[in-house]
Parts: sequence; structure tokens; C-alpha cells
Amino acid sequence: MNNQQETPDILQIAIDFIRAVENRKSFDEISKFYHPDVVQIEYPNSFTKNIKIRTLQDLEKAADQGRQVLREEHYEMINSYVCNNTVILEVIWKATSAIEIGSAPAGIPIQAYFTQFFEFKDGKIFRQRNYDCFESFNNSHYKNSKEKLLNHESNN
Repeated sequence: MNNQQETPDILQIAIDFIRAVENRKSFDEISKFYHPDVVQIEYPNSFTKNIKIRTLQDLEKAADQGRQVLREEHYEMINSYVCNNTVILEVIWKATSAIEIGSAPAGIPIQAYFTQFFEFKDGKIFRQRNYDCFESFNNSHYKNSKEKLLNHESNN
């Protein structure tokens, strides 16, 4: 008889979590990845001026807001690391806005570079820290992006 418990593959759990978010699964499906006592910390960035600390209930509200702000999003995994009970992911995130953001019209591509730390407890995400670096939001960026989009559409 083997008394050792099987250790969960926390890297795969973190990747599955990211894919669930990317595929815009319901919060009921996403919440299955979280420990009931989860705490997520988002450090200041272009959208979040101050540190935000979120509980499971706060994460549900943030997920609902995200669905309203974004049409779609994609996570490109660049690197991943596992150290004890922690997974670190380096990601390039690309999304399309569903609404106007500042001076940028809806439908504009958004890109950011993320590093996310996921600490696990009982095979669930117990602590999550996000360090998000967004590309600049300036009118010339949007004008160039719109021109590229229009040129691409006219060539197809």
C-alpha cells in the first residue's frame, strides 16, 4: 500500500487556468482553480494606478468587468518556472478592446508583458501576484494600428 499522495502538476494547473481565462470561460469554471482563501495582488500599471488586492469575490467582479472591456484576449507563454509550491509565468498578452479606452477607440489591439506568480495550496491557486507592463497608449500608436488594420483588410 502506497501512503504517498500524488503531487499535483502545478505548472499544468497554472497553464490550464490561463487557457480558461483566455477562452473566456465562466467564472464558475475559472473559480475551480482558486483556493477559497485566494488573494490576488495586481501591482500598479497603465490601468491600475494603485496596488489592488482581491479576494475570490473581488476576482469574480474583475472577471465580469474584463468581459465588458475586452472582445478577446490571447496569452503567449514565453517562460515558465516552478519553485516548490510556486509557478512563475512570463507571458505576452494581446487583447482587443470592446470599448473606448482613454483616447483609443473600441477595437484597438492592446499588448502587455506579464509576469505572474502563482502560489499553490491543496492543488489550488492560493496567492497570485501580477506584474503587468502595458505598451504605451498614445494617439499615434492607435492611428498606426488602425492604418495597419485598414491596409490589411484592403489587401484581403
